[in-house]
Amino acid sequence: MTLLVTFVFTFAIVLLVIGLMAIGVINGRKPISGSCGGLSSGGCALCSGKGCKDEARK
Repeated sequence: MTLLVTFVFTFAIVLLVIGLMAIGVINGRKPISGSCGGLSSGGCALCSGKGCKDEARK
C-alpha cells in the first residue's frame, strides 16, 4: 500500500468511530461509570477505604 492509501484508510476508520460515538450520544446511552457508580457517587474504594459491597448496603 502506498502512504496516501494508508492515510485515507486510517482517516476513514477514525471518522467511522466518531460517527458511531455520535450515534450513541444521540440515542442517549448512559455514560460510562465505574463498578461503584463512578466519581459522582462520592469516591472510590481506594479513596474512601470502602468496597463496593459497603456502598451497596447504604
